[in-house]
Amino acid sequence: MKLIRYGNPGQEKIGIHENGIHYDVSAFGGDYDETFFADNGLARLEEFVKANMGNLVVIPQETRLGSPIARPSKILCIGLNYRDHAEETGAKIPTEPIIFMKSTTSLAGPYDDVVIPKGSTKTDWEVEFGIIIGKKASYVSESEAMDHVAGYVLHNDVSEREFQLERGGTWDKGKGCDTFAPMGPYLVTKDEIKDINNVRLWLSVNGKMYQDGNTRNLIFNVPHIISYVSQFMTLLPGDVISTGTPAGVGLGFDPPIYLKPGDIVELGADGLGTAKQVVTAYSGR
Repeated sequence: MKLIRYGNPGQEKIGIHENGIHYDVSAFGGDYDETFFADNGLARLEEFVKANMGNLVVIPQETRLGSPIARPSKILCIGLNYRDHAEETGAKIPTEPIIFMKSTTSLAGPYDDVVIPKGSTKTDWEVEFGIIIGKKASYVSESEAMDHVAGYVLHNDVSEREFQLERGGTWDKGKGCDTFAPMGPYLVTKDEIKDINNVRLWLSVNGKMYQDGNTRNLIFNVPHIISYVSQFMTLLPGDVISTGTPAGVGLGFDPPIYLKPGDIVELGADGLGTAKQVVTAYSGR
């Protein structure tokens, strides 16, 4: 299945995507959140859809899509997980996964604007393959890891490089600004991705292709990442782990290229759909 959430920000309803059409499934009840995944929600939703497919209401194509998951307990990211990306940024190849977090308030829909933060001059892009946790995971082995996966999601790990790298401390403050985690359009259940070790992902800015990578080049693969992270914290249903970005980020160019108001970012991944974000300037006080 492909799960969607739609409607105005903060008022999203749940739906599914089937054969190019969005359908409302709000009669199922609840949201795509921790409770849904913990309570065998995917299997129950599948039965609901089978029983009601002929009666589901079609959602107009122009309707806004939100993040396909409700705000999770954690958005975790793995840094420098493609060798070519580590090399382009001048970083050492990690010997263990680098873990950082994005704030849950950075979550946005796949077609929402990306807002350049107040005072930012170095906002950058990063297309990533994201994992959605399906059941509680603590100290799991690699052989058990995939049993804890609900599905996958397309993610743009938007990053402010000055905040991240030049302001001291951890990376998190350059990663968690509002709108810095556009996800979707879909949560794609794991049965729909036949080979997670061969997923092409790409990103363009204003029609120019900057990133074109494949998950086969991950330094640490999906089972390893899940097992590794679970040694340090409990993963809850609905949590996101974003697995890293391939080469081609703005920071990697000489001179670097950063996003500016009016830029159009488009990205996609095999089986996960495509997303598009317009970059806007911060307009608050």
